[in-house]
Amino acid sequence: MAVVTENESSGAPLLVVDEITLRFGGVTAIDRVSFEIRPGELFAIIGPNGAGKTSIFNSISQVYEPQSGDIRWKDKTLRGLRPDKVAARGIARTFQNIELFPHMTVIENLLLGRHMRMKRSFLSGSLWLGPARREEMEHRRRVEDIIDFLEIERWRKSPVALLPYGFQKRVELGRALAMEPELLLLDEPVAGMNLEETEDMARFILDIREELGISMLLVEHDMGLVMDIADRVMVLDFGKTIAEGTPEEVQRDPAVIAAYLGDEATFSKVSDVEVGADDLAAVEAMHDAGA
Repeated sequence: MAVVTENESSGAPLLVVDEITLRFGGVTAIDRVSFEIRPGELFAIIGPNGAGKTSIFNSISQVYEPQSGDIRWKDKTLRGLRPDKVAARGIARTFQNIELFPHMTVIENLLLGRHMRMKRSFLSGSLWLGPARREEMEHRRRVEDIIDFLEIERWRKSPVALLPYGFQKRVELGRALAMEPELLLLDEPVAGMNLEETEDMARFILDIREELGISMLLVEHDMGLVMDIADRVMVLDFGKTIAEGTPEEVQRDPAVIAAYLGDEATFSKVSDVEVGADDLAAVEAMHDAGA
């Protein structure tokens, strides 16, 4: 059962990104971007490749330090914290490319997500002392719950390298859940998946919000998925926010259509046409290909 925090009861946002700018030399990856994530919300960021989406994730995680602006978690700044300290505050993430230990089992990979909640050393656990044994059993129980939740029981004792790609993505999601986060950063969770795997992952994401009460920040190129499951969507283009709103509002925003098509003349011909998720996906592919 999800715990109701002070932020949830007061309606205050969990995360506030306030006018952050991130530069690499002379290249501006993020240009004065602001947004907030509310308790229980699924907030998505979309945009062409190079728009700055993953840079926002890395700034929140403090892998990158923005040159200006602030990032606040429950009204306290995250600026200057190490990434592990950010995670300890209750923010977990997945990655575009699977970051698992391939020769370790599913259970072992998920247990790694519990390390910040372990109060006793691995040595005391290996000696099977009373308190350490009880703690170890509790961590394993939590991991087994996640295995059941993500429907990966048959693979629980298998090395991750033997799992199909879609199940490896579930394990990475499970490791993030093992941290018991309040905010989950999902970086392209369905990248490389087929339709069936994508539908399964969408179901798990919705269950995470509805059953576990975890807020989520989603970066994803699959427009159909984003428009189906997100509460609000922010659109980036060349590091700048060009639109924010519900999926329906964003799909009809002239600035979004113009940016994705990249051609004002073409935009003028389609501005009166209802543009849906499939249309945006198609023009995003054109944008990325340089069409």
